[in-house]
Amino acid sequence: MKVPVSADAARIRRSIRSGEWSSHTSGLAPDHLQGNVVILPRALAGDFSRYCQMNPKPCPLLAVSEPGVPALPTLGTDIDIRSDVPRYRVWRRGELVEERTDITDLWSDELVTFVLGCSFTFEHALLQAGLRLRHVEQGKNVSMYRTNIETEPAGPFRGPLVVSMRPLPASDASLAIEVTSRFPQAHGAPVHLGEPALIGIRDLRWPDYGDAVDVLPGEVPVFWACGVTPQAALAQARPELCITHSPGAMLITDLKHPGVEHG
Repeated sequence: MKVPVSADAARIRRSIRSGEWSSHTSGLAPDHLQGNVVILPRALAGDFSRYCQMNPKPCPLLAVSEPGVPALPTLGTDIDIRSDVPRYRVWRRGELVEERTDITDLWSDELVTFVLGCSFTFEHALLQAGLRLRHVEQGKNVSMYRTNIETEPAGPFRGPLVVSMRPLPASDASLAIEVTSRFPQAHGAPVHLGEPALIGIRDLRWPDYGDAVDVLPGEVPVFWACGVTPQAALAQARPELCITHSPGAMLITDLKHPGVEHG
């Protein structure tokens, strides 16, 4: 099933919950905040909250649930975190063991949900500013890479910064910085422009997550902090159980991002 890009957030979540949509969410509900998801046992919630506070660029906190409560009322009506993400990743002791579209049978009273800001939120603003985004035009997931930049540790959580990359004409880079700096809840301004090797990326043709896109002559790769960063930290922390979104498959909230008129 193809979900219309312009469909409202609640309609898209219903399509996800029913299993009709299980792909990435780039370009969907473009005026709504999207969120990365991390679900952890409550014993680790305090440390992970501190990790987010110490690394606000890759981990801007939008919401934290009560233990065992699948609803997120500050992000939208009728959100059920057990079924409203297109694809989940299940981690056990730091190892990715499966991907699935529903986690209801894994849910327990001990689990706490964290929702972090996502760069898909500012893509609508970039498009409105007249910038072209190749992965959106090609219907692909954004390219994401692990870097050699270390995040600030908190408890057992530590690891490299993960970035998302969008190629832009060099003349558009300053506009992209200006636009995205207005979205601190969605990673804000880029962390790097230009030579990928300077941040430890060997080959843009082989992203660690998402899909590769070409960087054409006259373009520069522009890198933003990415909400997949916690997945690298989870591999270090090795919790008995952790559940995250699959890269690019986000929770779509009812919240409008800044600059969008509220009806």
